[in-house]
Amino acid sequence: MKVSTILKWVSGGLEALLGIPVLGGAIVISMAWTPLMIMAILHIVTIVFAAREGQAKAGNILGLITSLLAWIPFVGMIMHIISAVLIMVEAYKSNQRVQTLS
Repeated sequence: MKVSTILKWVSGGLEALLGIPVLGGAIVISMAWTPLMIMAILHIVTIVFAAREGQAKAGNILGLITSLLAWIPFVGMIMHIISAVLIMVEAYKSNQRVQTLS
């Protein structure tokens, strides 16, 4: 499995966690918005690895935008959910391509 695929599963899972109503907001607010900064860094790292490996980057680009806008109530929750779905679909497709080529 490629590094970018692993990073996509991790970032997608964390986006899904942050997208859970009330819980995600509580995590972000209780840690003084630090999770959003950490997610932004994780998305940047994932984009770099995906670019090097020739993988899709759209999900993590949206995730990076989400990290910048997620401080807005409800908008952040919806964007986290959309980002999570898109990132995990990309990770799944990337994993399927590797298995098909093997």
